[in-house]
Amino acid sequence: MGNASSILTQYDIEDVQEHSHYLYTQEEIVALYERFCQLDRNSKGYITSDEFLSIPEFSLNPLSHRLVQMVDGLNFKDFVAFLSPFSAKATAQQKIELIFKVYDTDGKGKVTFKDILEVLSSLTGSFMTQEQREQVLSKLMKEAGYDKDSSLSLEDFIKILSTPSLKMEVEVPID
Repeated sequence: MGNASSILTQYDIEDVQEHSHYLYTQEEIVALYERFCQLDRNSKGYITSDEFLSIPEFSLNPLSHRLVQMVDGLNFKDFVAFLSPFSAKATAQQKIELIFKVYDTDGKGKVTFKDILEVLSSLTGSFMTQEQREQVLSKLMKEAGYDKDSSLSLEDFIKILSTPSLKMEVEVPID
């Protein structure tokens, strides 16, 4: 499974469905497989960061460099699991977990003020000065009960981002 010449069996489809928490139908998995095979230009069975960046929705994303670090070398099964939080059926918690991974640059399970500042810098570019970003982030952290020296765990992140007024509408179209 995973290279363009291989055929996706019913077993493979069910295995990928389970691995991605049943967020995609079997038809959607087949469509994702076709897209994966298009991206896997050399039929290696995995996609590289350059191949991933050929997806316009991701290459235009200001956080694409973070996303690329997460997907380089993914096989089809892991590619679908990576995309799962972008599914219309994904829960807010699943989406927050992906966002946490984007912010957790070193993969140690903690997000620091500096980590969030780096992402904020990528998102705002030259529209805000570093001082403005630090002020905004300090205020947000304080309102959430944290300070500049706090390290946020996934549980902290979920608590902060699970407010009822926050909408998590992050989806990737399958077709």
